[in-house]
Amino acid sequence: MKRTVLDASALISFYLSRPGAMKVEDVLKAAADGGNDLFMSAVNWGEIYYALWRDQGQEIAGKILGQIAQLPIEIVPASREHAALAAEFKARYKLPYADGFAAALAQLHKAELLTADADFGRIKAEVAVVFL
Repeated sequence: MKRTVLDASALISFYLSRPGAMKVEDVLKAAADGGNDLFMSAVNWGEIYYALWRDQGQEIAGKILGQIAQLPIEIVPASREHAALAAEFKARYKLPYADGFAAALAQLHKAELLTADADFGRIKAEVAVVFL
């Protein structure tokens, strides 16, 4: 079974119909059909909430988070191991710390990382990154 970690930028692209939204939709459909396990760090989930609240307002942000809760995505809390690995990605590759959580989760779950964020190009030697 294929395993995919979604970065915040992937779901934001999907909900705001940005480039790559169809690729995210395909991944979501595959997960709903049982052909793909989807994961997201709780830190990146919070990043979505913040970004949507900032750009769309609290009501829209809350509505979209409600919709995300219905998707076949496992929201993974940050453990010490996860946080330490995120910090290592930040230190080694100068990733934003929240992005480090997505990278760490992908590495911990031996999953590909789906993102629209070009910063992840720096970690391709350690994590299978798929860009929208």
